[in-house]
Amino acid sequence: MDSDSEVERLFTNEDEVEDEDEERKKFKRPPSSYGSMKSDSESMEDEEEEEEDEEKKGEEEEETDDVVVELPEPPAHDETGVQMNRPDSPETLYTMTTQQTKPPGAVVIDTRSSDLGDFSEDNDDEEDDDEVLITNSPEPPEPIEPDDTIETDDSSQPGRLHPEQDMPHVFRSMQSILTGLSKEDLLTFKMTFHQWEKRMTISDTMTGDILDFVDKSLEILGQERALTHTINTLETTGKTEEAEKLKKQCQRVLLRHILRQQLSRKHHVIHEGIAQAGKQHLLETVYVEPLIAMCSNGGVDQSHEFRPPPSMPLQVPSTVTHVGVNDLFRQQKDDGTPVRRVLTTGIPGIGMSVCVAKFSLDWAEHRANMDIQFVIKLSFQAMWNLRNRDNPPCKKMSIMEAIGFYYPDLRGMPFLDEDSCKYLVIMDSFDRYRAPLDWENAPVINDNHTQAHPDVLIVNIFRGTVLRGARVWILGRPAAVSQIPSQFIDLYTEIQGYSEELKDQFMTKRFVSAELAAKIMAHYKRLPTLKILTRQPFFCWMAAKVFERRFRYQGYGTEPPRLTPFYVNIFVIQMNRRLESYHEKIQIHLKWPAEDKDMLTNMGKMAFVMLEKNTSVFYEEDLKEHGLSLYDVVVCTGFCTELRTTAADGKRTFCFFHFTFQEFMAALYVFKMFHMESKNILDTGSRMSKIFSSKWSSKSAAGLVHNAIVRTFNAPLGHYDMFLRFLCGLLNPDCHEELLGGVLWPVRTPKVAGLDEVQRLLEQTIQKAPADRVENLKECLREMIQEDQ
Repeated sequence: MDSDSEVERLFTNEDEVEDEDEERKKFKRPPSSYGSMKSDSESMEDEEEEEEDEEKKGEEEEETDDVVVELPEPPAHDETGVQMNRPDSPETLYTMTTQQTKPPGAVVIDTRSSDLGDFSEDNDDEEDDDEVLITNSPEPPEPIEPDDTIETDDSSQPGRLHPEQDMPHVFRSMQSILTGLSKEDLLTFKMTFHQWEKRMTISDTMTGDILDFVDKSLEILGQERALTHTINTLETTGKTEEAEKLKKQCQRVLLRHILRQQLSRKHHVIHEGIAQAGKQHLLETVYVEPLIAMCSNGGVDQSHEFRPPPSMPLQVPSTVTHVGVNDLFRQQKDDGTPVRRVLTTGIPGIGMSVCVAKFSLDWAEHRANMDIQFVIKLSFQAMWNLRNRDNPPCKKMSIMEAIGFYYPDLRGMPFLDEDSCKYLVIMDSFDRYRAPLDWENAPVINDNHTQAHPDVLIVNIFRGTVLRGARVWILGRPAAVSQIPSQFIDLYTEIQGYSEELKDQFMTKRFVSAELAAKIMAHYKRLPTLKILTRQPFFCWMAAKVFERRFRYQGYGTEPPRLTPFYVNIFVIQMNRRLESYHEKIQIHLKWPAEDKDMLTNMGKMAFVMLEKNTSVFYEEDLKEHGLSLYDVVVCTGFCTELRTTAADGKRTFCFFHFTFQEFMAALYVFKMFHMESKNILDTGSRMSKIFSSKWSSKSAAGLVHNAIVRTFNAPLGHYDMFLRFLCGLLNPDCHEELLGGVLWPVRTPKVAGLDEVQRLLEQTIQKAPADRVENLKECLREMIQEDQ
């Protein structure tokens, strides 16, 4: 063979080698969004082949020196070929989640194109031949954390999910299970998958291979929906073994999905007052977060319409002491370690339950605290029900059995024993666990599976020996949580209600009509007392509810609202809540028992005695003196609270949630004794000057009001003035017949007679009263005669 033929043969062989190498590399697919499609063994084989190809290529380059090789025209591919054209979805080729970085000297080729000729022409003048021939894409880097993880901030604990809860783990698990299916089983699986999940088109389901399918399902359905639907489809098609294997591999994700669904269903809609069909509000649309302070002053606003400003007014939390509800477990103790046990308290109506709902919903819908793997609600009401579910009461259970009773899917859950598992247990309504707890002598339990009495379990949860790795959020009213030893609490927080700006924000969010919201805000602020009271979110809601209904009537709003009906509504709603929460009555059976009516009468009597003494606080001996139970009055009614400060002799100190409500209860007691028993307890025989001498019998309504005026004028301004206003307001038939009839006394109880005489008495008194009393007397008259609220 001559030398020319030998050179031609060498070039021909080299072209064939180059062509084979180029064809194989051109058919290689781009890497997946969530990980390589290759198994570990395949990856190793490919790497060895690539190394051999590189060695051959190096030898050929040495032999051919600077000879330029032309790329051949690519052959046409039929439908059954090896090359797999990826879907045109940009997410599966090159996305922000899967940004690929090429190594030095490598060129990434878009393998969706069937023509490589344009590529070589475009780069022929700019790049050398060796660079043009490198057509393989590099292996993907470690995937960027998906959206359901959060980064660490200055005040947080590490903010990454467990590796078994992130997207790459779910992707690899689904891929590995589906790879084991035969072609026929895979086809059946895809058809069934599409049949029951219409969000994925037939093209999304059938185009491409397993990698494409998993990638597309995660992209369209999301991590949890794609996983659960894959498991359901495997079970439907008879692949139960594969389904169980996938469940086991992704157990953390499935358990989190179950908890998220339950919390989302429970808290997606906020239930306010009596539930009405079609009248529900989404929590997210109406929620305004109250001020939560990491310091405490008892939460009782001492502002009053008549009395001078308090020497120590309620302090609005500063930016230093204020904390958001989603940041409670981002705080640190003095030693720099994360808080584990957070206590949140507040006076009745301050919005603890709604804060819990907001926290739970934000976690369930991936808006906050996503570094918490599981959120488990195990309220003290639930523990109380478990404690008393048997007759005789249940004696022993483990904490895992208690959790499994309310969350059957969590039975046997191994993760709560792991130190690396970051989860939260929400234990709200501490006031509903009525048994005393032995904080010092309760036996110590060191694991989650030892059985003990529920009282002992609760103490050990606080100690941290049970649910050792859990963050625990305890909520309850001050009089109940005050018994918890301080060493068991890492962070004490108090909900302190709305500022003026937050009140306006609440009204604005609640109403679609900005005009109606503006009217209601201006209307309730016409009464200084109502403006003070609406600092509590519950009463802010009541103002919105009541005045929204009233503004439907033509001409409403020309007069200021009446105060007494508002307080009567508070009184009735809180008592109904007591029956629902503590006596487990349903809404249609909220008939007040006789013992509850007697309790209210005694509470009113105690309030009246306190008013006569000009004091706003009471003690345990005051309750005993009037035959009242501390638990029933201070914890259950929603009318009273415990102050953080104690008396000089160390006694616990209590008060009504606002001084005006004490004045209302005192007026209600006086009115009830007059209305139901014909007793005028204000008739003490005292008289004013002759110009105010009584012309009416003490047994008449005018005589009752006359005695109240005497007391008011004989005392400093503000002592009895609000009491007098409430007493006149209760004489209005709207209050004592419409609102209280059938509740505190029978429906057919006769109306109070002689209101015309009371009106004349008030009008005459206004003409002769001192200047500083006139304005309140006018309000008393308006409370009695005005027909609307």
